[in-house]
Amino acid sequence: METRGELYYTEEHEWILIEGNKAILGITDYAQNALSDIVYIELPEVGTIIDSEEHIGNIESVKAVSELYSPISGEITAVNKTLEEEPELLNTEPYDHGWIIKLLIDPGEISQISLMDEDEYINFTSKLN
Repeated sequence: METRGELYYTEEHEWILIEGNKAILGITDYAQNALSDIVYIELPEVGTIIDSEEHIGNIESVKAVSELYSPISGEITAVNKTLEEEPELLNTEPYDHGWIIKLLIDPGEISQISLMDEDEYINFTSKLN
């Protein structure tokens, strides 16, 4: 399982990169592996204002349909439209070309949400197997 030190992680197996008042969200390598072959993703609209833990889309694989939630509030400033044509990027490059959305956030909210660093996430996932 690949993880990256600069990212934060959720118990729902999403990653978030926070850079000032901007954030990028995707699913982890652990999640894509559990889902298996991803065949479709439903993306939200740019400009949508979302609350933390709000449903923002669905990911469909050959195994199941999984709901996608944002761990943080904000305004969606970009969606990865490439995933509509190439959802398999979530499997092959979950941390690079497989990002899902970009958000404009209030950095003050970060201390109020439950995020794990890389070591905490590795420990968390090791208990799931």
